[in-house]
Amino acid sequence: MEPNEPIEHVYFIEQGIASIVAISAANQRIEIGIVGREGMVGTSILLETDRSPHLTFVQVAGSALRIKADTLLELLCTSGTASTLLRRYMHILSIHMAYTILSNGRFTLEQRLARWLLMCRDRLDSDDIPLTHEFLSLMLGVRRPGVTEQLQVLEGERIIKSIRGHVILLDRHRLEQIAADIYGVPEQEYARLIHTNST
Repeated sequence: MEPNEPIEHVYFIEQGIASIVAISAANQRIEIGIVGREGMVGTSILLETDRSPHLTFVQVAGSALRIKADTLLELLCTSGTASTLLRRYMHILSIHMAYTILSNGRFTLEQRLARWLLMCRDRLDSDDIPLTHEFLSLMLGVRRPGVTEQLQVLEGERIIKSIRGHVILLDRHRLEQIAADIYGVPEQEYARLIHTNST
């Protein structure tokens, strides 16, 4: 979804990952959120706003269910269950974005990278994450050499394996230890408000 363009459709991701990216007037970019099978793309519609200043694009290819924005708004007026569920998702997404801001401002690149790999793992249900160093640097808002160096450190400790265009997770527990306080709170809210209530 392009910035400031009317949102005509909302997408509920089944497989893959989409990135939500903030862009400055000088075209500086940083990822502020990711969405996978737990959520939807086009959340501005839920707040009765037909556009967003952010760019949203597919980061890892997959599949999604599409619904017209107007149809979704009609559904929210007639279904209390759908309305409650999607409002809860907006709450979780806002917490996710808040922790992204916290991680970018207060934590090391190693911790941020560990958190980001864990979030991708959660959404893909796979230890094989198909992303390049260049893309990781864009998402984390740092230079590529910094990402490459941190990946080499994690690989040297046998936490990941980095091959061309892929990062393979070998030790999730160690990644969680490195990510420390910036991983877990949004995930716990999702489990509490959505996952537990949908099983």
